[in-house]
Amino acid sequence: MIAGTAFAQENPVNNYKYVIVPRKFEFFKEPNKYNLNELTKMVFEKYGFTVFFADEKLPDELALDRCKALYGDLDNDSGLLATNVYILLKDCSGQVVYKSEKGNSKIKDYKKAYYEALREASASMASLNYKYNGTGSVSTKAMVVEEVKFKPLPDAAATTTPATVTPVVNDNQLFAQPIANGYQLVDMTPKVVLKMYKTSQPDNFTAQGEGKNGVVFKKGNEWFFEYYKDDKLVSEKLNIKF
Repeated sequence: MIAGTAFAQENPVNNYKYVIVPRKFEFFKEPNKYNLNELTKMVFEKYGFTVFFADEKLPDELALDRCKALYGDLDNDSGLLATNVYILLKDCSGQVVYKSEKGNSKIKDYKKAYYEALREASASMASLNYKYNGTGSVSTKAMVVEEVKFKPLPDAAATTTPATVTPVVNDNQLFAQPIANGYQLVDMTPKVVLKMYKTSQPDNFTAQGEGKNGVVFKKGNEWFFEYYKDDKLVSEKLNIKF
């Protein structure tokens, strides 16, 4: 019993309030096949998570930092004689932090088989004893936005001085590959050099890669990656091909 209590306290899933579910699973060609995506969303809601589809408007704290969420998915291990699925929770780097017990069905009707397998897999989630601990994700450095109130000086209006920007041009050709919640940028090697996560604003992404955390945005017809390095704001021009 003591060991069980310790596991509940250390369970990394409890560090996350949100789960994001895709509209389409990779093993199907069409969105929400057999209504599985809707049902998977309902499973996570049943166990206490706040759940969004990847294309929904997100709360500001989550739109600014997608790593505050876990990403729900199904692992389809079906064969000719049985339908087998696992429920997965991954962090923003793609690491699996939870995998359910296998859900199994031998029903020949695919729709009914996936329903039964998902229901069986979801039953094992009760052992998670999920309860959000209020600390937020521990897998990434969150981008924190604080509201600061200033008292105006007598007979003077408060002014804001823009940060000094260091421009950098990155001539390397980068290729954007879709991922569940945005894009990953791959160079000619190929190597993933940056991951971009969608926000509520089009052409604006939070981004992480190679020790840098910042934002990627489109200005005119050009893309820029802005981040801080040695307490200095760097604006890096990117050559992205979508």
